[in-house]
Amino acid sequence: QVQLVESGGGLVQAGDSLRLSCAASGRTFGRYVMGWFRQAPGKEREFVAGFSWSGSTTNYADAVKGRFTISRDNAKSTVYLQMNSLKPEDTAVYYCAGGLRISIGNPATYDYWGQGTQVTVSS
Repeated sequence: QVQLVESGGGLVQAGDSLRLSCAASGRTFGRYVMGWFRQAPGKEREFVAGFSWSGSTTNYADAVKGRFTISRDNAKSTVYLQMNSLKPEDTAVYYCAGGLRISIGNPATYDYWGQGTQVTVSS
């Protein structure tokens, strides 16, 4: 069992940066494949960034490619999402998720989810 807790969201202006953190409980964190998703009001949850099952590569949604970076620190059981050059369309609740056998980008294949953290970008 893994529990995930996100933090780092907030209200920022367009062009600003934020770093989201996702702290995981459990001694087997290193085994889990992690990703970030987001959900804007009235929209479906969408993939933002994630590690491949092998952990050797990262994938990003086209909308955030070049602006967002996912990273993890297994010693701290934490995964991060560095978000630069934020845009109003990045406004959403951001969720981290983890699973053992995931299909990257497919939320149905992630086993554990955090409660989400709100990111609001004003123009």
